[in-house]
Amino acid sequence: MRRLLVIGIGAGDPEHITVQGIGALNRTDVFFVIEKGAEDLVALRREITERYVQPGRSYRVVEIADPRRDRAATHYRAAVDEWRERRADLWGSVLSSELADGETGAFLVWGDPSLYDSTIAVVEEVIAKGTVEVEYEVVPGISSVHALTARHRVPLNRVGGAVQITTGRRLAQGFPEGADDVVVMLDAQCSFKRVLDQDLDIFWGAYLGTEDEILVSGHLSEVADEIQRRRREARKRKGWIMDTYLLRRR
Repeated sequence: MRRLLVIGIGAGDPEHITVQGIGALNRTDVFFVIEKGAEDLVALRREITERYVQPGRSYRVVEIADPRRDRAATHYRAAVDEWRERRADLWGSVLSSELADGETGAFLVWGDPSLYDSTIAVVEEVIAKGTVEVEYEVVPGISSVHALTARHRVPLNRVGGAVQITTGRRLAQGFPEGADDVVVMLDAQCSFKRVLDQDLDIFWGAYLGTEDEILVSGHLSEVADEIQRRRREARKRKGWIMDTYLLRRR
């Protein structure tokens, strides 16, 4: 039986990886790296394996070119489903050809595999298709949400309060009714500008845990322009950006 590990590696700092994660790295024969055109993301995974895999332990690295998703599609969910199916077909083929029976492969997942990441869902689809027999295990990692609150030195929740985690796409439809603390991820459009009429503080971070980290906090109406400017400049400089933020009602 082929075995597969889905390992959370944290939000960007190589020291985010857990002791459990290091143990999983040292059980791995083949590391599968999804190539998305951002060399920084591949380099971090390379640094983690070189730092934590025990000297003398042999392993292979197999890069997989990620299928492009139709981001202009009218129906978002249908586009995501189609992209995941193409991913599953590709991953199934690569797992079959590159991972031998009895070997252990691993995907190193940015942040935590259970939070706004598709790796688990794609692996489940690979199994459902029956292309290759594989059993898998998920190893948790430090999410960008926890890296964000740690860097701003704020708790994620307030006493007796609830926290909602949502996307920029949903925030653009309005601030969640009845919510006081909202974490927003996957927001390429700076949807916080749609809720400037709300009395909110924002704790924003980009490239969390890396040498390029940017942090901005304050009353949303006062720092929204600064965040948009710094985000735009950083994306132009690096070619990509990953950011998240906490909106907190005063």
